[in-house]
Amino acid sequence: MDKSHLLQQIQQREWFYHFTLPSGESTESYLPDEARAVHDTRLQMMQSCLHAHYGEIPEATTAIDLACHQGYFSHHLSTMGHQQVTGIDARKEHIDDASLICEAMGHQNIQFQQRDVFSLTPETDGQFDTVLMFGLLYHLENPVGALRVAKSLCKQVCLVETQVGPHVSGQLDWGHYEFVKPMMGSFTVIDECHETHGPEMSTLGICLAPSTETLIWIMQKIGFSKVELLTPPKGAYEQIRFGKRVMVAGYI
Repeated sequence: MDKSHLLQQIQQREWFYHFTLPSGESTESYLPDEARAVHDTRLQMMQSCLHAHYGEIPEATTAIDLACHQGYFSHHLSTMGHQQVTGIDARKEHIDDASLICEAMGHQNIQFQQRDVFSLTPETDGQFDTVLMFGLLYHLENPVGALRVAKSLCKQVCLVETQVGPHVSGQLDWGHYEFVKPMMGSFTVIDECHETHGPEMSTLGICLAPSTETLIWIMQKIGFSKVELLTPPKGAYEQIRFGKRVMVAGYI
């Protein structure tokens, strides 16, 4: 497709993100300004963590973006220096949008696939130095399984950004009042069953959001050697600033 026609096609509609196009123009976003700020904070935290981990991104470094949506963070992983980036999303319309933006940006090192995250395995798909899971975990009914998939695909660092719920701890009778077990964490159940048609909603409808402490504990238990709660930057999006959303890094 002719590049000018491609850019015209992109600018005739609104997008979830503000993409800065090669022309210097930005796409219009259908999100209100106050909500769109979450993307800026996510990007700052991702860049800060990866720069701290890698320094300059080494040659041949690979990345996978789970639930890549329209490919915004896949694009930034590429511009940071990842040699090969793979974006995965369950919705065809997201893959189509991401591919269109990728073509406009002229990226040759990003591929997008319509896949369910649970279909991914290191045996069939390989492993990646950087794994992203932004805005996915709290839309799933099996978040622990998804974290296991992310861990299995990861060679160096995995970044998980998620909405979190309240934490519950203490002791629980476990079959008998004299046999108790400590509660290591909790999940908040959210109903999106009537919203699965929405482009930013769950595909199945039953959603489990972990508490921050639960997420960290699970990532430690499934085998990450180090798990770190990342500090929000100055001026962070309000949900991240007040701990309603978090970004956690797991290292192999």
